[in-house]
Amino acid sequence: MEEMQVMHQEDPRQHQQQQHQPQNQHHYRPKVSHQHQHHMDKGMVSRYRPNMNAPKRGHCICITISLLLLGIIALITWLAYRPAKPQFTVAGVAIYGLNATTPPLISISMQFNIIIRNPNKRVSIYVDRFSAVVSYRNQPITPHVALPPLYLEAHSTVSLSPVIGGTPVPVSVDVGNWLEVDENYGVVGLKLVFLGRLKWKAGEIRSAHYGMYVKCNLLLALKKGSVTSVGQVPVFGAPICDVDT
Repeated sequence: MEEMQVMHQEDPRQHQQQQHQPQNQHHYRPKVSHQHQHHMDKGMVSRYRPNMNAPKRGHCICITISLLLLGIIALITWLAYRPAKPQFTVAGVAIYGLNATTPPLISISMQFNIIIRNPNKRVSIYVDRFSAVVSYRNQPITPHVALPPLYLEAHSTVSLSPVIGGTPVPVSVDVGNWLEVDENYGVVGLKLVFLGRLKWKAGEIRSAHYGMYVKCNLLLALKKGSVTSVGQVPVFGAPICDVDT
């Protein structure tokens, strides 16, 4: 019995250590200020905020892809049709009068027979802001004359008979002298120029407008004093005009 009492007797040091242990044990948690906590909460909210621009970006990408596809289709169609320039030919020239006076002025009235052909089988041609002028040695000897718009259906031909000139135009002294020399020789070189804005059309596809410059170099059999009132003037060859766009 005494041995059992000794075994169950508590150790006073163990009892003392238990008394000094804290009753409630908690994990350490650092204190966070209210302002720092607010920034943390705001950062978490902005981090998980949904991207409102995503639908707009997807819409822009779809539009860009559609435009690229349309451009590729238009380019393939354009290359398949391969539109050519119109062809201008001078078929005849008539001069109603030619006078050179001092101070150097030239007055000439001319009528041209122009054949214009569209060589394209599936592409039509439209020309607006159409005008014509006649020059001699790179100086105009007629005013610019406005012409009606020109429409050429696919693989078609039209003819024009514009009357150009009639109003005296000032020129340099050299031009007046050269014209007198050429008339005495019997051959006068003139240049007929057409200006305009050209557009092709293939089905529903229309091209942009392009500036058109047509140059027709003419050699006329013309002697001094041979032009009185009205007369058809022989043209050397059948001049085919150069067309630049």
